[in-house]
Amino acid sequence: MSSSLKPDHPGHRVPRTRGATAMNFKSATTGVATKTMRNELARLVQTVQDGPETKRAFDVEMQSFFDLFARYLAEKVKNQALDWDRVKSPAADQIVPYDQLIAPKTKDALSKLAVLKVNGGLGTSMGMTGAKSALEVKDDMTFLDLTVRQIEHLNTTHRVDVPLILMTSFNTHDDTLRIIKKYANQQVRITTFNQSRYPRIYTETLLPVPKTAADDKKNWYPPGHGDLYNALLHSGVLDQLLAEGKEYLFVSNSDNLGAVVDEKILQHMIDTQSEFIMEVTDKTKADVKGGTLIDYDGTVRLLEVAQVPSEHIEDFKSVRKFKIFNTNNIWIHLPALKHVMETDGMELEIIVNPKAMDDGTPVVQLETAAGAAIKHFKNGHGVNVPRSRFLPVKSCSDLLLIKSDIYSLEHGTLVINPSRMFETTPVIKLGDHFKKIQQFQKRFKKIPKILELDHLTVTGDVYFGRNVTLRGTVIVVANEGQRIDIPDGCVLENRLLSGNLTMTEL
Repeated sequence: MSSSLKPDHPGHRVPRTRGATAMNFKSATTGVATKTMRNELARLVQTVQDGPETKRAFDVEMQSFFDLFARYLAEKVKNQALDWDRVKSPAADQIVPYDQLIAPKTKDALSKLAVLKVNGGLGTSMGMTGAKSALEVKDDMTFLDLTVRQIEHLNTTHRVDVPLILMTSFNTHDDTLRIIKKYANQQVRITTFNQSRYPRIYTETLLPVPKTAADDKKNWYPPGHGDLYNALLHSGVLDQLLAEGKEYLFVSNSDNLGAVVDEKILQHMIDTQSEFIMEVTDKTKADVKGGTLIDYDGTVRLLEVAQVPSEHIEDFKSVRKFKIFNTNNIWIHLPALKHVMETDGMELEIIVNPKAMDDGTPVVQLETAAGAAIKHFKNGHGVNVPRSRFLPVKSCSDLLLIKSDIYSLEHGTLVINPSRMFETTPVIKLGDHFKKIQQFQKRFKKIPKILELDHLTVTGDVYFGRNVTLRGTVIVVANEGQRIDIPDGCVLENRLLSGNLTMTEL
């Protein structure tokens, strides 16, 4: 990778792809677009006002973006779509069942472990404005509180020093720094680093949206969790971990409350000398869009829905062919990661994410997924873990489940209430009135008791009082212009409510 972006000039030949006439035309226009982008990025670098160090870091970032952009254009020319006939379900040895793993006899491996949380999300889909990890999810504790509590318990119980690393985005960095001040006295070392900030691209012109390095946040984007490897390297955090003798990194999303350190998986990684392990879990109907592991020409690869040709989408969603999906809980061998980054580099499949600016102008974000790195590592494979290791909070329906009496907390870890008769958790579907967190909080005076609930659907203008108990299947539908108030202390069991009710008659 070249160290600095320099504007192109006439003497600077852009490599051309040979082939048929149409290919040559495409390639020539690609060459122009590549050259133009290089010039635009070089101009952006010149707008940095904050001194040479900041300028150098921004230059490196733009160079990484340029490499991604050039690869995107080259792939468009070659039209290297996935060959669906070569996509197979993973082989038996590519996915290991969790119940075959053996607990370690000693705690030695923990001293070589670090934990990283991907902490760049804003929770905008839930109507939040700050870092999603600052949302209170259980017993007045936030996602971050629970993570810190878990790691602190691990460190104090086993007398180890597992550090916690938070990868933030430019959207959440300041928020995160403010929040972690309160953990100063805990038995946890916390390191934060910022993932890359890439320019959005106009779909029409393939030019970058921002005009200067200091341009408005909305003109930039964090390029997905696949940026983890670049950001770890360029921030110096990778070298810092290796210098401390850390060999293994457990990575997960900060909103996945099931992603706790698991010593069995760590030991399995050591025993099998695997450089990369992805935790997968069985698909349900709710998970049909999740990325999955596939066998592609005998190697294990991650396949995301965005990479699937449209005529094969139903095939991809089928639980028959792809029984598992990626939880984004990933275990990485750090010396191997350093080796890959310094030799071959980390070429991950590009995910094209179409978006629109506030005024409706179409733009493109080029992103990558962390799990796609599996193909770069020796003996990379999946471990099929119980569903309890995948408890993401993506919506207020998820939040209701976590806040309810189905779960209790032990040292920051969610534990299913032993009084629950079924191993599965209830299906909860809250309508648009509950979509934003402020509405959700207003509509539940207190979270209902749902220990014996199988299914809850709520749509329309509905309010829940205190100490409400829901059992079996409960469906509450307030039609347009109607409102339903469920009073304090009410018990609903296998009930369908609809209409305009103030439920004093129950």
